[in-house]
Amino acid sequence: MTLDNHHCVQLVPLFEKLAEQDLTKVEKIVEHKKIKKGEIIISPDKEPLLVIVAQGALKISQLSQSGKEQLLRIIEAGDYEGEGALLGVTNGQLYGQAMIDSTICFLRQSDFETLLTTYPSLSLQLLKLNAKKYLAAEHQAGFLALDDVEARLAHYFLNLSATSDSIYFEIPMKLKELANYIGTSPETISRKIKVFEENKIISRQGRMIKLLDKEKLEDDFA
Repeated sequence: MTLDNHHCVQLVPLFEKLAEQDLTKVEKIVEHKKIKKGEIIISPDKEPLLVIVAQGALKISQLSQSGKEQLLRIIEAGDYEGEGALLGVTNGQLYGQAMIDSTICFLRQSDFETLLTTYPSLSLQLLKLNAKKYLAAEHQAGFLALDDVEARLAHYFLNLSATSDSIYFEIPMKLKELANYIGTSPETISRKIKVFEENKIISRQGRMIKLLDKEKLEDDFA
């Protein structure tokens, strides 16, 4: 799908309540950009932007006090990031980097503020979506508090399966990044996945996972 016939705003839940003619108006002020794998689009020293992923994926991370990168989430087509900075929250440590060659759409702060003024319903929708983000962040904090790495990995796989509504799902990151997200080492992640395979709980081909025994994963590991 090309940018000529691809409407970024129609991908995003933030704008889903707008009428078709209003979506067209919003689309006219959205800027498009193709970015290469590894390119950083969000950082403390960059202009605040509302970044929408049209195609591809960005990893959102922050730096700890020791300078270590902590992966927070992966955003894919239809997801967005950066609304906090546009609403006045100082970005002191948040980074957004392309995981693969991607296409993004973005709104500058002045345009974003104009939209919220022009379409008051967007403010309510933004509050609802940010509440979901907050709950996801709480879930992530509880997830990382689990002592057992196997339990963290089990919860992660169960969540991916629930999100995709299928026993088939793809790990959306490299094992090194997954290890960072889980809070362990790549070697440990590889061993734990092997344990799940040996117990016939999952089968794996590259990043593709088939969940063979959900009950056992929940009962014995999660």
